[in-house]
Amino acid sequence: MSGAICSSVGRLNVKWGRICKRCTAKLTYSTQERIELHPPKYSTADVFRNIQNVLNTDSALLRDISHYHFNGLGKAVRPTIILTAAQAFNYDSSRGSRWTATQEQLVVAMVAEMIHTASLVHDDIIDESLSRRGNPSAFARWGQLQGTITGDYIMSTASLHLSRLRHNRVMQLMSQILEDLVQGEFMQLGTKANEDERFNHYIEKSYRKTASLLANSCQAATVLANTTEDKIKLAYEYGKNLGILFQLVDDALDYESTEQDMGKPTGADLKLGLATAPVLFAAHEFPRLNSLILRRFSQDGDVEEALHLVKQSCGLEQTRSLASRYGKKAIRVISDIRESEHSHKLIEYVQQLLDRTK
Repeated sequence: MSGAICSSVGRLNVKWGRICKRCTAKLTYSTQERIELHPPKYSTADVFRNIQNVLNTDSALLRDISHYHFNGLGKAVRPTIILTAAQAFNYDSSRGSRWTATQEQLVVAMVAEMIHTASLVHDDIIDESLSRRGNPSAFARWGQLQGTITGDYIMSTASLHLSRLRHNRVMQLMSQILEDLVQGEFMQLGTKANEDERFNHYIEKSYRKTASLLANSCQAATVLANTTEDKIKLAYEYGKNLGILFQLVDDALDYESTEQDMGKPTGADLKLGLATAPVLFAAHEFPRLNSLILRRFSQDGDVEEALHLVKQSCGLEQTRSLASRYGKKAIRVISDIRESEHSHKLIEYVQQLLDRTK
């Protein structure tokens, strides 16, 4: 796909020579539509159906809670991206003779979604969040004890299902996601006193909590494509950059969108004492914010003042600009694999994630 770029990313001003007319003709979609594979051997419906199957248990209550967030009504961003990456790198490694995702790659997408959802169940308990994806959270419906046990059950079932692949490297990569999640949670508990270190701390935390899942899952799916080490590294870099982009946009939306748009409470980061990109950028314009960040917005009026100053600053614009830069990095990576419908899809996802409003 060297030298090609879809018109969907024209707003990113990436200069890669010729325009792909075939892909341009396909880009007549709304960026608010659910991302879809075209045409998949395995779809996100297969992901959710298989997840529910492996989570089936004799306990009706545990089954109901564990199935709750796998109803297929979410955005399904992660399994969609992972399956598309699998297709793109399968096509690349086979020199165009094979593109469909394999059953083993489907398992990687399933396990990634299970890890992600289990972490959300635990996050909602920690944050005492009552809504998730526009519905009551598992915590709100069943409480702390049942929610905690269910999150553990989803995570352990994912690990067991992954082990059945009997592929040591894939298991190591997917296990790294779990370690990074825990490390990221601990990083989130602290705030760097040094202003220069604070943003690097935030990006590292964002990688561990969000981007590691996409990076290592795309890498694992590409290992299963039987391709070269250089291509496996490209898959990792694509997932990493897309994951950090996703988190930056998510943090901007926490200030920009309504609770109805997001399907979860907005302004929650400040209430939890978390300084994300918008407020970190705003602190350069309004140094007063540094003292609020250090005390984690714990005093009366801190959250309201921080919200006001962020919206008065260029913090949201700078956050979006940084997300766009990570998007450009993701696109450059994909330019190094064989051009295909699925590599075009990977490029489309960059702009779709940049444009999302929920």
